[in-house]
Amino acid sequence: MHRDARRATGRQHARPVQSLLLAAGASMKVTLIPVTPFQQNCSLLVCEKTGRAAVVDPGGDLDRIEQEVARQNVQVEKVLLTHGHIDHCAGAKTLATHYGVPIEGPQEEERFWIEKLPMQSERFGFPAAETFEPDHWLSDGDTVQFGDETLEVYHCPGHTPGHVVFFSRAHRVAIVGDVLFAGSIGRTDFPRGNHEDLVRSIKEKLWPLGDDVTFVPGHGPVSTFGDERRTNPFVSDKVFG
Repeated sequence: MHRDARRATGRQHARPVQSLLLAAGASMKVTLIPVTPFQQNCSLLVCEKTGRAAVVDPGGDLDRIEQEVARQNVQVEKVLLTHGHIDHCAGAKTLATHYGVPIEGPQEEERFWIEKLPMQSERFGFPAAETFEPDHWLSDGDTVQFGDETLEVYHCPGHTPGHVVFFSRAHRVAIVGDVLFAGSIGRTDFPRGNHEDLVRSIKEKLWPLGDDVTFVPGHGPVSTFGDERRTNPFVSDKVFG
């Protein structure tokens, strides 16, 4: 959840669906589908060679996600989750059941948040959400596949204890959830959040992947790790000397 998120007291004007520009000839397509009143960046990842896809963080507005899947005429192979906050995972079980596919992620420490989905829905004014059990919890160093594409899994606690990041080394793009934003970082004032852990995750897990990596945050515009190392007021290289 973004640092500036407030109670969801009504549907905000939805931002348009956006395709992320990757290198020419890239075999993976990334489409951002803003969902929920928090305008969370649900990502539709498509292997262009096979037409198979993964949906990352379907927090809600499932009709919008399903319409984009149908428009691109792709076959959803799995649902992936970065963490258990309601705007990222409330629609996961329903969407996975709709397509008959498994849910993979987050890391198992995130059970803490997924079991609290009913409480989260009440607190943030979302439609009632039920708890669920992912088909496969992920760990640091795992990989996940859809079609011919492979994503590396990095456990990045701090915003939440079981938060994971998905990284395509082939296409130099990372789906980072609420770990890092353009010009900001994730909140750590929720239960089991930890600022020191979050900063450590960014410095030790994300920065080594390379300044050229484009990342999709859970909210707001995309950026690159290099840009954030230069200008982010919370985790730039200047902050740490």
